Amino acid sequence: MTPSTDILRFRHICLRALLYILLIGALMQGVYLEALYLPERRFSETGFTELAQSGVLLASAMLALYLWRQRPEMPAVCCLFFAFLGASLIREQDAWLDQYVAENTWKVLVALLILPCLFYVIRRRHVFITEFEGYANSFSFGLFAAGFLTTYVFSRLYGRGEMWEAVLGDAYRRVFKDAAEEVTELLGYTLMLVAMIELFLLIRRRLKRS
Repeated sequence: MTPSTDILRFRHICLRALLYILLIGALMQGVYLEALYLPERRFSETGFTELAQSGVLLASAMLALYLWRQRPEMPAVCCLFFAFLGASLIREQDAWLDQYVAENTWKVLVALLILPCLFYVIRRRHVFITEFEGYANSFSFGLFAAGFLTTYVFSRLYGRGEMWEAVLGDAYRRVFKDAAEEVTELLGYTLMLVAMIELFLLIRRRLKRS
């Protein structure tokens, strides 16, 4: 049975749904304007879509870090979220790091981030399991799972060049494949940002009623 502290009021759900719709609408309008006015940058490292991905990931990672360090409710879960989102953010900068620092720099940075966080969670594994069991039935978890599957499973399959070559035949251009993959990734990252916002609100509700 869902804890009473996790119950959402209808008007709050409607308000947040409206705000999330506006967020996704604004991002998609940015994608449209990129395709319309920046043909030389479409879905490249300097295009709106890629930069928006980094911005959304940065916001998500910072929110997870805040929840880990400043809120006592679910520190192990939030630490793991911070590690995952931070690693994803670093991975999105691989081209810049390869060009301006050294090749495969992102792998080193990801390892430096992931390993201490994993050590922290493993040391608190029993606490982590308890925290996760209390979190798994929440709206936030469902959103995060949807974002993860969208970004790391669906977008990879949907953005395969072979599939778009089969669909478009002689009209195939790489930009179609890039658009399909990058825009779907942006949606997935946005769902994970919404999940972090919902986690923040969930923790705040629990602390208020504890």
